[in-house]
Amino acid sequence: MSDKEASWKFAEDFIVERPDIAEARQHSVELGIDAVSPATGAQLAVIAAATIGSAVAGSIIEVGTGVGVSGLWMLAGAPQATLTTIDVESDYQDSARRAFLEAGIAANRMRLIAGDAGEVLPRMNEASYDIVLVDADPKSVIEYVEHALRLARIGGTVLVAHALWRDRVADPVQRGDAVTGFRSLLREIAASDAVISALSPVGDGLLQLTKR
Repeated sequence: MSDKEASWKFAEDFIVERPDIAEARQHSVELGIDAVSPATGAQLAVIAAATIGSAVAGSIIEVGTGVGVSGLWMLAGAPQATLTTIDVESDYQDSARRAFLEAGIAANRMRLIAGDAGEVLPRMNEASYDIVLVDADPKSVIEYVEHALRLARIGGTVLVAHALWRDRVADPVQRGDAVTGFRSLLREIAASDAVISALSPVGDGLLQLTKR
């Protein structure tokens, strides 16, 4: 194991997930859902806390509910926020709803929308969200991020999970729609004056954008 790999493993093992998040993660594994890693989840919580805080009722929207791992982490950082979450798999959302309720999140603080994100996102209100998390079909990542930047308020944060796509984005010999999509996104973001950006190697990569 290289020094970098050892540091990555240490950062992941450093995080101790709450029992409700750990249970949701186990459910994700059983269903074959690629949830954000523990270290990525912790970073989501920190960003949510810094962007929204614990005493302010902010708004979060995520593309890709899974069974609630990322949503639970963000609400851990911003416990007064409301969460809108979109997923094409209604069965996953049923599981996520149960996980949220069991974690003590009130029903009026969550809105679960079952549907294709490409059809749902154009109907969402512009500049209405403090945080937008994109964690869905990687082949559509550029489209989703374009919508995310429209939905985020000025000073809001857009987060893109799996931005290094299984360590393939950094490897020039790797090909495929997902890899190409993330590389194109990163090139566009690097050249944009509309956002302040950072790419973290935590987990499977987390792209962070603050809207100017």
